[in-house]
Amino acid sequence: MKLTARNTHRDIAYFYVGLIISFSLSGIFLNHRQSWNPKRYTYESKDISVAQVNKDSINDNFIKMFTSEQGIEDELRRFSVDGEKLKISYVNHDVTIDLSTRNGKIESYRTTPVLGQMTKLHLDTSKWWIYYSDVFGVAMLVIAFTGMFIQEGSNSFRSRGWKLALIGIIFPLIFLFLLT
Repeated sequence: MKLTARNTHRDIAYFYVGLIISFSLSGIFLNHRQSWNPKRYTYESKDISVAQVNKDSINDNFIKMFTSEQGIEDELRRFSVDGEKLKISYVNHDVTIDLSTRNGKIESYRTTPVLGQMTKLHLDTSKWWIYYSDVFGVAMLVIAFTGMFIQEGSNSFRSRGWKLALIGIIFPLIFLFLLT
């Protein structure tokens, strides 16, 4: 195999195509996690009714008793009372109870298979993954730079590609500095 920009670009891109797709999808998922989070989607929702509850009696002991009564085997993250709403958040469950009507809902969550695990690509901080991600970053730079020399003639990087590249650099800077 002859070492050319085209061959280098092609082979590195082939090697990383799976990771490119996974990183792209997981980045999109994380960008929109407020409306749909693949790490946490509702798979069960259960309506509940509770006995009369006084706002002042809601404390750690009440939450422990409620958790046990409802058969929730999950780690408590936090709870709060906001007006007439009691909100209890666990790692894999959320509970909302309207204290005035004594009706509520328990929502159970789980990770979307494959898609939820892919989001870990952006969040993982293990030593080996960081090294691999650094190598991936360098490979993306090689793909970008070798791609600049593949095309010749009127559509080459020197003729018109540099203008598009400049716009591609300016566009995210606008979002970074002017729109945040």
